[in-house]
Amino acid sequence: MITGELRSKIDRLWNAFWAGGIANPLEVIEQITYLMFLRRLEDIQTAKERKAVRVGGDPVSPIYTEDTDVLRWARLKELEPEAMFTMMRDGVFPWLRGLGGDDSTYAHHMKDARFTIPTANLLTKAVDLLDDIPLGEGDTKGDLYEYMLSKIATAGQNGQFRTPRHIIQLMVEMMNPGPEDDICDPACGTAGFLVAAAEYVQREHSDALLDATSQKHFHSSMFHGFDFDSTMLRIASMNMLMHGIEQPDIRYRDSLAENVAAEAEQYSLILANPPFAGSLDYETTAKDLQQIVKTKKTELLFLALFLRLLKPGGRAAVIVPEGVLFGSTKAHKGLRKLLVEGQKLDAVVKLPSGVFKPYAGVSTAILIFTKTNSGGTDNVWFYDMTADGFSLDDKRTPLLPETQLGPTPTSPLNEAEHTKNNLPDLLARWNRRGGIEQERARTEQSFYVSKQEILDQDYDLSIKRYKEVVHETVKHRPPLEIIEELEHIESDIQRSLSNLKEVLG
Repeated sequence: MITGELRSKIDRLWNAFWAGGIANPLEVIEQITYLMFLRRLEDIQTAKERKAVRVGGDPVSPIYTEDTDVLRWARLKELEPEAMFTMMRDGVFPWLRGLGGDDSTYAHHMKDARFTIPTANLLTKAVDLLDDIPLGEGDTKGDLYEYMLSKIATAGQNGQFRTPRHIIQLMVEMMNPGPEDDICDPACGTAGFLVAAAEYVQREHSDALLDATSQKHFHSSMFHGFDFDSTMLRIASMNMLMHGIEQPDIRYRDSLAENVAAEAEQYSLILANPPFAGSLDYETTAKDLQQIVKTKKTELLFLALFLRLLKPGGRAAVIVPEGVLFGSTKAHKGLRKLLVEGQKLDAVVKLPSGVFKPYAGVSTAILIFTKTNSGGTDNVWFYDMTADGFSLDDKRTPLLPETQLGPTPTSPLNEAEHTKNNLPDLLARWNRRGGIEQERARTEQSFYVSKQEILDQDYDLSIKRYKEVVHETVKHRPPLEIIEELEHIESDIQRSLSNLKEVLG
């Protein structure tokens, strides 16, 4: 957990960037990211030098040479502000763009790095702050980066890049990723889903990760993220790096425009909240996706993409706009039919419409399905989430203490608190879905619907199609009793009027 002191420092730095003329939160994070990367290179170089001293000889594959030693973090931070600014602009960044010494995906994305910090004073503040943070501690640097990314969600138009962390954690908990999974987010943004999956695997499968083969898989071949925004790729790569994943597969890919033959059936788990921009031209849409569903709708094309990318037996938990659940077009119905008849549709979780406020009030849902290519849907589990722990207005204010938020709170919730945060209950019911859940009535918050009933409803997956409303029984008084009471009231009124006339004379 990030400390109050560190939070305060980052807030001051963030405000300094804004005061310095950088108002785009993604650009602020990007510039801080470059500086964090330089700190990391310094740590790597120092470790190489210490090892060389221990074993004798020169450092193996050094990042810095005699000529570039002046570009090291340790040298830069000793310079006067103006000299540091000039060296960063004219020396460090040109060198970074051509860097090939660090064999990470982040180094690959650095080729487009731009130095946009406007003043020497701001650069000095940023360097002093980052030099004072123990980035060698995985939890600290990960929490630091998470806190910076959370600022995207409160800084205007770029909020759509960030799915609320507690919703991501819920989806990861439900899918229970393991050390042998190959996990993909085809629209990764800042890599929130991949980071949460990595944290889950590290926490729940720490013993398995002691194995050398599992370690190698975890650091270099478990996590895959695609995006077509170079800024997002840089931020996603650094986010993964800050959370201890050394070489994630984060790369440029226009997921809907490129054929996925090379990626088909490569992944065992997909976690995603792809952008739903509306429509694409047929000419710009990958032909192999159109073979699954003939449409221009991006939300349907992404679902087709997920089915192509998953291995047989692979699972997906993805966020879709609610229209996917009940849309009446041939493409909508065809894709729902494919999920129900051709694959195994496991669950539909309706989310509150305010989850993505203040940027969008659109209703959404989580679809969970398994790729089988041979059907398998018997019953579909539905859950009607009405509260996620935060107010559903534009402010998104926490409704409970931090210990009671998210899907796995450290403090238990009573019935009244459950009405403010449904996530722990949802996760508990999901984990019991093979037992008591099958007996729940349609009036409850979760219940099962049979495949046949979904077929009878033309593959409609909206929860309101199946949920039954509890009508409160109102006990009415006998009519004669009501008439008698009205007569008493009338008599009292007449008596009061008579008394008033006597008083007035």
